[in-house]
Amino acid sequence: QVQLVESGGGLVQPGGSLRLSCAASGSISSINAMSWSRQAPGKQRELVARISSGGTTYYVSSVKGRFTISRDNNKNTMYLQMNSLKLEDTTVYYCNAVLTPLGIRSVNNYWGQGTQVTVSS
Repeated sequence: QVQLVESGGGLVQPGGSLRLSCAASGSISSINAMSWSRQAPGKQRELVARISSGGTTYYVSSVKGRFTISRDNNKNTMYLQMNSLKLEDTTVYYCNAVLTPLGIRSVNNYWGQGTQVTVSS
């Protein structure tokens, strides 16, 4: 059973920082791209940042220069360092991993349960 577990969300003042983590556990053969998305109430889920297995990154324009995505392949863990947080960054953040479970040939898409980030003064 493959699981993605996020942690690190919380309440922070505008201009503050948070670091989100996403740990993939279970019987995993390989992990391809990993990403962070966010979804505000009543809105579509938005891709925030993505990192390939080789470390190539992508950021949505609204977070460029403020957020940094990284991963530790030895730990099957991805991070999102969020600096200079703004009120509009408030929402639930979800991690995603495209991976191949052990013993299965197909590549599957997994989501974490989400972690709340609240930016408020």
